[in-house]
Amino acid sequence: MRKALTPVARKLRNDPTEAEKHLWCVLRSRNLGVKFRRQAIIGPYIVDFVCFERKLVIEVDGGQHDQSWRDILRDEWLRGQGFEILRFWNNDVFANLEGVFQEIEERLKSPSLSLPTRGREAQCS
Repeated sequence: MRKALTPVARKLRNDPTEAEKHLWCVLRSRNLGVKFRRQAIIGPYIVDFVCFERKLVIEVDGGQHDQSWRDILRDEWLRGQGFEILRFWNNDVFANLEGVFQEIEERLKSPSLSLPTRGREAQCS
């Protein structure tokens, strides 16, 4: 599966959307203390951005992703693997990039991303 996705991920990295370009520039230039990868393969999926160290996935979506069944199944699978997902609309990235960055920064500071839970899953708001 991974071998089949590698060329697709490479193509997505080489041809990002404008919103992905904007967010990637911020993720690379701001010192967050963690490393993000773009268009990374996780299991049977390719995610826009991921910080493996903190198990945080960031998705930047246009209108075609408006609660699609595929995205719901994908998010459930990623959560089952221990990932937290932040999803932003393209227009949020363009109109409020600083706010998007602040939300990412807050999630990275959240103890639920770095501390293991005992006995039950962490409750995320």
